[in-house]
Amino acid sequence: MKTIINKITTLSLGATLIFASCTKEYKNPNAASQPDVFASPKGITGVAVSLQRTYSLTVHSSMMSSCALSTNEALIVNVGNVSEALLFNGGASVDGNNGLIGSVWISNCKLIYDANTVIDAAVKNIPDAAYRSGVIAYASIFKALGYGNLSMYWENVPDTIGAPVSSPSTFINRTQGYTKAVATIDRALAFIAASPISSTFISDIPAGVDIVNTLQALKARYALYAGNIAVAAAAASVVDITKTSLLTYDALNPNPVFINVTSSNNVYQPIDSTLGLPLALRPALTDARIPFYTTIATSTPRYRMNGFWNTSTRSIPIYLPDEVRLIRAECLLRQSTPDAAAAKTIIDAILQQAPASDPLGVGANIAAGYTGTVDVPSLLDEVYRNRCIELFMSTNKMEDIRRFGRPNSETKRKNFPYPFRERDNNPNTPTDPVF
Repeated sequence: MKTIINKITTLSLGATLIFASCTKEYKNPNAASQPDVFASPKGITGVAVSLQRTYSLTVHSSMMSSCALSTNEALIVNVGNVSEALLFNGGASVDGNNGLIGSVWISNCKLIYDANTVIDAAVKNIPDAAYRSGVIAYASIFKALGYGNLSMYWENVPDTIGAPVSSPSTFINRTQGYTKAVATIDRALAFIAASPISSTFISDIPAGVDIVNTLQALKARYALYAGNIAVAAAAASVVDITKTSLLTYDALNPNPVFINVTSSNNVYQPIDSTLGLPLALRPALTDARIPFYTTIATSTPRYRMNGFWNTSTRSIPIYLPDEVRLIRAECLLRQSTPDAAAAKTIIDAILQQAPASDPLGVGANIAAGYTGTVDVPSLLDEVYRNRCIELFMSTNKMEDIRRFGRPNSETKRKNFPYPFRERDNNPNTPTDPVF
């Protein structure tokens, strides 16, 4: 990552997690004071860059582990990793004491809180409108991800992050959580429309993140998850799928999945070439996405991590171009007057795409395309199948299992219980889900 990431670590308002729940105020006694940090646009940008650092080095990998182990994408390698092993066992084995889901909860709450602080400071303290819109838009990406991540894994999410103990946060349902993410993005896009992001700001953040495309892609994702088909379709239609948006890594800030999972072979690995799908939906053995995401070892387990987690400096995408195309296809099938023919055309293009034709190198390379029945139910199954293959271990599968009405037998859990640390400190914490 850009050198600025290392320089601003001590400036982040919440560089250490010293709080017990999302109801408490987030403070770090070793950090610089708010007036010092926010005295200049560069200081505010430094804290904004720390959002990406936190997300790329901590939040995403925890999200990935908890989802992959719960949705049959991965198998546990070492049961000594207790939190991960319990997620792999699933069902009642997963409770509010699970350290991994506790980390996912807290780190996403912190991400939202810090993003709010950056956005508020930018509005108040950055006079240059073009630079200000860049800071707000960039921080809004991570705020939206925070709300989206919580909503993907829990039935209800906190309405206010960082509320004082005397007035603990109430909860909203996950659809409202996704709506908050979309509203965050819409506000950012409004700032950009009024004052396009300055090149100076772009030069001050790590390379790799395409801000506008990322905002639109995330808007499409979360609007779809909220059931707002028209908004999702409109956002997906304006994403430039020839471009990418990446979390980048280097020797000082290595890819955490490679370091902790791939290279160690001590936590989890891909389940096998089925990628965790049931018999009727499994990828064809000729599907080139299988060798992209997995590789074969001569020792156990046979299938190993590949793809975006095969070197210490491999970038991880915030979204995939074909995720956007699959959103477009799904919206065509779920709109009030479905267009199965148009959806099939998109699906065919995804299946026929060679890896070299994709900006990220992900392609099925199946010349025949889709050969099944051309009706809405069959094509929705095909969209689900391709989402599970194309977005393998991307953290989205738990939401997809719920949205597409897949049976409980295909997953270890459909919702996570609330962390005990939240329940112990917030009387408004909802009842845990049954499954």
